[in-house]
Amino acid sequence: MATRYPLSSLSSSFSLFSFSTSVRSNLSYNELLSNQKKNMSSLDEHHVLKELSDLFQISSHNSFPNVYKESRSNSVKRIDSSRAVDEFLLPEERLRGVFLQKLKGKGVIEDALWNVNVDLSLDVVGKVVNRGNLSGEAMVLFFNWAIKHPNVAKDVKSYNVIVKALGRRKFFDFMCNVLSDMAKEGVNPDLETLSIVMDSFIRAGQVYKAIQMLGRLEDFGLKFDAESLNVVLWCLCQRLHVGAASSLFNSMKGKILFNVMTYNIVISGWSKLGQVVEMERVLKEIVAEGFSPDSLTFSFLIEGLGRAGRIDDAIEVFDTMKEKGCGPDTNAYNAVISNYISVGDFDECMKYYKGMSSNNCEPNMDTYTRLISGLLKSRKVADALEVFEEMLDRGIVPSTGTITSFLEPLCSYGPPHAAMMMYKKARKVGCKLSLTAYKLLLRRLSGFGKCGMLLDLWHEMQESGYPSDGEIYEYVIAGLCNIGQLENAVLVMEESLRKGFCPSRLVYSKLSNKLLASNKLESAYNLFRKIKIARQNDYARRLWRSKGWHF
Repeated sequence: MATRYPLSSLSSSFSLFSFSTSVRSNLSYNELLSNQKKNMSSLDEHHVLKELSDLFQISSHNSFPNVYKESRSNSVKRIDSSRAVDEFLLPEERLRGVFLQKLKGKGVIEDALWNVNVDLSLDVVGKVVNRGNLSGEAMVLFFNWAIKHPNVAKDVKSYNVIVKALGRRKFFDFMCNVLSDMAKEGVNPDLETLSIVMDSFIRAGQVYKAIQMLGRLEDFGLKFDAESLNVVLWCLCQRLHVGAASSLFNSMKGKILFNVMTYNIVISGWSKLGQVVEMERVLKEIVAEGFSPDSLTFSFLIEGLGRAGRIDDAIEVFDTMKEKGCGPDTNAYNAVISNYISVGDFDECMKYYKGMSSNNCEPNMDTYTRLISGLLKSRKVADALEVFEEMLDRGIVPSTGTITSFLEPLCSYGPPHAAMMMYKKARKVGCKLSLTAYKLLLRRLSGFGKCGMLLDLWHEMQESGYPSDGEIYEYVIAGLCNIGQLENAVLVMEESLRKGFCPSRLVYSKLSNKLLASNKLESAYNLFRKIKIARQNDYARRLWRSKGWHF
């Protein structure tokens, strides 16, 4: 069936293609043609040019427009508009955008970086090299430009940032070149630099290369001694390459003077695997070399026995620490608490936790992290909140990552009341929450329809400096839909569309169906039109970014 269109719509469509030039003469085409034939003999060139200039509104003095001047003015306008758009980008995004332009030549790229109007700092440098998909060459080029800036110091701290970023992306050749540049610039690496390099190789599974790097330490300005060996052994044991650590340890006997920490690191590695026989062997070597086991040694022994399921033997070692002249410290108590948490015996766990104060051992962050995490995993929420409050009363402020690890299990079961209590207490003492923590809370509040708390939390998140992304908008829209505030949900969705975030089909369908069920057909239709345009723009934006375009 053919579609009929009203004449008014057709006339409006044709009007789009009408010209807007203002012609001074009101003569019709036939009249103009007849007059032109009558006066053809008397016309001269200047008269024709004058008439044409009046008709097309151009100057009769210049037969050709100044193309260079117009193109230059247009380019200036484009530059101004691009700068206006850049104002909405983060500093690291503006700097990464220079490399998306595919400029050729080191000098051209550095000039473009100097022209970017940002307040450069070491934090911004870290965000540029740690995020995005820059190549190793681009990362090194950017860093070499950044250390020329007066706000970025050319010291080992700055070099550790680029070394860690290159190692994380497995750009090992560029990482080694940066280490060589450090030696040329007179910047000596420290043990943290060595730890970053070794952990990068080991995390990538290149253990042999990590051990080979020990022979090249002096080329990079590092001394090969017990301290550097301890760093390598620690990195190997942390990544559970305990066999390689033990082989390296045995091969270095007689070449380097070990200290107690060297033996403790090897014991800690076997402790993670619960290898009691190997721990006892290393313990005998400690005594044979004339060293006395310290509290850290016994802590690793207790933890290893617990992982092997020998809790009673671990408690026996804990009780004999005083007899051997090494009273139990916080690390030993933490090991015992961790053992009882692993078997789910929280009564004994709390007994040793409360006994710490009587033995002049103050709980530390590790104590509370193990204890609260264990209680939350066992869904003992009331006890976990009580211990959390005791931690805050002692003046121990958890880190951002620790709070996120606490909120993650809390937001996976039950109502959001307990999670919000922990959030408010942490915020009261000045703890900074991560964007991930805010998203966990918003998702939980949205699922339970707690829109008042959700909107307050959303406002506090924005006050903390976190921008709203598409995921957050979806949580807010879903929460408003759950309690029937459809008009507010439409307003929030329109705001997300204005910011360039296209909601998922599930969230849009949920809101659209509720609008249709409420007989709000006009709102549903207007929202459909906006979503259609937003999806087209989102597809175009994805296409642009896939081709490497900045916008």
